[in-house]
Amino acid sequence: MIFLTTIIMVLGVSSPAYNCTTTITGRDASADGSVMVSHTDDGMGDARVVYVPAMDHPEGSLRPVFYDNAAMGYLPQWGGSQTHRLVTDTRGPGYRVNNETPSVPLGYIPQVAHTYAYIDANYGIMNEHQVSIGECTDKAKVHPMPEPGKRIFYSSELSRVALERSRTAREAVKLMGELIDTYGYYGTGETLLVADPQEGWVFEMAGYDMNGTDGVWVAQRVPDDGFFVAANQFRIRDIRKDDKDMIYSANIFDVARTKGWWQPEKGLLDWAEVYGDGEFHHPYYSLRRVWRAQSLAAPSLNLLAWVDGPFTRAYPFAVTPDQKLTPQDVFAIHRDNYEGTEFDLTKGLAAGPFGNPNRFEGGAESTMNKEGSLSDLEGDFERPLNIYRCAYAYVNQSRRWLPDLVGGVVWYGADRPATSVLMPFYPAGQGLPDSVQTMDVLTFDRNSMWTAFNYVANYAMLKYEYMIQDIRAEQNRFESRAFGSQQGVEAKAVNLLEDGKKEKAKALLSQYTKGNADEIFEAWWDLSTHLYVKYNDGYINTEDQIAQPVFYPAWWLKAVGYEDGPTSYGNPSGNN
Repeated sequence: MIFLTTIIMVLGVSSPAYNCTTTITGRDASADGSVMVSHTDDGMGDARVVYVPAMDHPEGSLRPVFYDNAAMGYLPQWGGSQTHRLVTDTRGPGYRVNNETPSVPLGYIPQVAHTYAYIDANYGIMNEHQVSIGECTDKAKVHPMPEPGKRIFYSSELSRVALERSRTAREAVKLMGELIDTYGYYGTGETLLVADPQEGWVFEMAGYDMNGTDGVWVAQRVPDDGFFVAANQFRIRDIRKDDKDMIYSANIFDVARTKGWWQPEKGLLDWAEVYGDGEFHHPYYSLRRVWRAQSLAAPSLNLLAWVDGPFTRAYPFAVTPDQKLTPQDVFAIHRDNYEGTEFDLTKGLAAGPFGNPNRFEGGAESTMNKEGSLSDLEGDFERPLNIYRCAYAYVNQSRRWLPDLVGGVVWYGADRPATSVLMPFYPAGQGLPDSVQTMDVLTFDRNSMWTAFNYVANYAMLKYEYMIQDIRAEQNRFESRAFGSQQGVEAKAVNLLEDGKKEKAKALLSQYTKGNADEIFEAWWDLSTHLYVKYNDGYINTEDQIAQPVFYPAWWLKAVGYEDGPTSYGNPSGNN
């Protein structure tokens, strides 16, 4: 009973922490022919983005496999901390954290002679050979706990091993499947999107028994002209044995039949329904985001916003965009708060007088009655693509017409998409700025990129519809410059490569991305002080005039009882 309670507590704490959204854009669906993967890491935890260098390893060495907070929340017996997912000297300098408990391996696997450089975060992001990964957590029927010798892999460490060892998406998918089969899987259900310059795959996995020693998994290729989105619910449906665009674990049918979850005589095995358990938290927590993302990419489909249940067939596996997508288009999807729809979170009383789209989440304790006991108040807010608790977001591009050093680029945005700025980083370059590798949610750190963006995003909630205009002006300034200058910088790097000057090409890209990031970093702290001065005490303050009043809109005043205020000496209630 105590063990069961612990599991429930862990899942209760961790389940909203990494409920992300992720997309793939096929090469024929993108404006420039790249394969794109995007991801929002929607959790209040470790927002560091870390560079892991390429490494050579002695023959016979072992690679440690660590527990990760992203799996089931912070479990102190496996080391690390609430704010730092890994503490180890085995992954380069980025994961060396002073004065914290070293991470404890769940187990080991044989190491390879050489591992590739990659950019890492709560899940692997992209490696030097343009293999790219995105992620979202899914609700499975069974969420086993980690156990050395039986279940040592979760999707986070799977993604890292894949980036360390794979040159193609197919290699990465097959490797992760083999690791699950051999070393066991624990934690929540998971979706990993895996891409390279040629193609993109959806790889979904789950445990199926609390004492199991393996797991189940399936992968499906995204059509080259397709746009795919996942949002905390399995998206692969019917398993077709003769489909060349589908790979799955050897046990997928036997497990489902043995568990009584599927009867072959009733038709094809529906992965999402057989191994999944619907949506996280409440109806439309996942499906609304799938509907919105697909509708933004392909509005001509006129997709239905209301469906008959969690396993609806209303939303295709992938859609063909009405117009080919750019990285900016994909990130605009992640910045969305349902603006212009019936679910618009910038409208209504819950948005307050100044159109704040952020809706804080809470449990039953947030709806106590006057006597202090839990009330029977039930309800939920819409869950948007853009959410206040996002730690970081990105759009990766894998470009087949460019050498790996230049072709793989991560367009990274700190904190939530709506208030972040996309900045480019190259996994095959010389590393990342210290500012993006520095973060502690319990520390106000002026050396942290995340802190700067999170601070501005939080402050903007005071008068959102006004401050977001200032923020967007800075977004547009920096993003327009970065996308405008990218081709010229990359052309110089390619010329250096053609002249045999690889290290100079790396240095050029790294100097460019570091300089750009440093300027944005400084500008965002400047923006924080600008917003403070301009909107101090609820006014608008400029050099032309200070204390310009900004009163509340009439509709909101009516809704909150402004007209019942003290406008005369009489008591409107008639009571003394």
